[in-house]
Amino acid sequence: MPSSQKIEEVLKYIKDNSPGQDEFYQAAQEVLYSLSPLLNQDPKYLEHNILERIVVPERSIIFRVTWLDDAGKVQTNVGYRVQFNSTIGPYKGGLRFHPTVSLGTVKFLGFEQIFKNALTGLQIGGAKGGSNFNPKGKSDNEIMKFCQAFMTELYNHIGKHKDVPAGDIGVGAREIGYLFGQYKRLTGEFEGVLTGKGLDWGGSKARKEATGYGSVYFAENFLNAYGKSLKGKRCCVSGSGNVAIYTIEKLYEMGAIPVSCSDSKGTIYHEDGIDIKSLKSIKEIHHASLEEYAYLDCACTYTPVSKYPEGGHAVWHIPCDIAFPSATQNELTLNDAKALKMNGCILVNEGANMPTMPDALEFIQESGILFSPGKAANAGGVATSQLEMSQNASMAQWSFEEVDIKLRTIMQNIFKTAYETSKEFDCEGDLVTGANIAGFRKVANSMIEQGAV
Repeated sequence: MPSSQKIEEVLKYIKDNSPGQDEFYQAAQEVLYSLSPLLNQDPKYLEHNILERIVVPERSIIFRVTWLDDAGKVQTNVGYRVQFNSTIGPYKGGLRFHPTVSLGTVKFLGFEQIFKNALTGLQIGGAKGGSNFNPKGKSDNEIMKFCQAFMTELYNHIGKHKDVPAGDIGVGAREIGYLFGQYKRLTGEFEGVLTGKGLDWGGSKARKEATGYGSVYFAENFLNAYGKSLKGKRCCVSGSGNVAIYTIEKLYEMGAIPVSCSDSKGTIYHEDGIDIKSLKSIKEIHHASLEEYAYLDCACTYTPVSKYPEGGHAVWHIPCDIAFPSATQNELTLNDAKALKMNGCILVNEGANMPTMPDALEFIQESGILFSPGKAANAGGVATSQLEMSQNASMAQWSFEEVDIKLRTIMQNIFKTAYETSKEFDCEGDLVTGANIAGFRKVANSMIEQGAV
């Protein structure tokens, strides 16, 4: 059977059996179509029905989470853990607490995690989880109660050699602490079952910074391959969470000028460069809106989301050399991509998971703009999570510099793997194809070697 026909059959299967899971379908479509060169070259993947097997999670766990709010009322949320693929190691992937979380969201993230984790060169499989719980507006006590209830339902399904969750949107150091404490209470075991832990009880230095730093390292490697560098480049960054903040911090260290950041309420444009100290204070200490940044520095421009025209986002209409979408999925639209092209952008480097819409990605690739897919460019976070697992196993803690050096090397190797694979299949610089084939091939070969599992 031709590979194109098999791909269409598998995509139809997903549509028929995962109705309403548009993000999962989008992720699967992007990966499977890019695998055509490999499938045409080596028929063993079709002979072993790898495509049918790899798009179905090994296990999907859905559970009710009930918890008491501060008024003494019982609240109910839905929890998820999709353990997608454990062929090359224990499941690894974050937990996301956000009102938009659904089974489709978790499946899309878990599917992407398979290939992202494979690209790191480390022995970790792919998973993702979370809940439609919204931490915003909740007291510390309510967040603790929810986390304890969530872990009470999840703890039987995870373990240091089985599944090691981490944080994601809405799950930071505070939430990881509450989750870990409940796991320890339920099991009586102090083990590295979660990553992103506090430094005093098994955490890794540079973990908070890792995704943002890694994204910048990846961009620098990509630019170097074409005789360019980040030095002096004006960069637009979206988001204002850990990924965005530490992307901005590392861009300054590399000699670039990050001029923007954003949150759910609006976008900051600071022509002279974002004040990283003010940004950290507002977001990490006071947990406030970026409107506060505008009050602190009248030299910047603040554009509320409500005032920007439909079909675009203010952050991507700011003139820049490099764009770092670092907020959430599907944040960069076709109109945004056209604006980036018009304003001279030479590279879109994904810091978030699948932040670029399919039609925007197609336009970017046709326009000759370099593109770094998230499964490669933002793999620094999960890579450092695995380094935390290694430190836990040896009861050691490495210095910030040691972890950062390892992270820089891992990102360099991820770029090299994706870039060399793109050259192997006569599409030099197409890192979507290169990253997908490289990640898929490692997992698929392992699946074949392990038999019908």
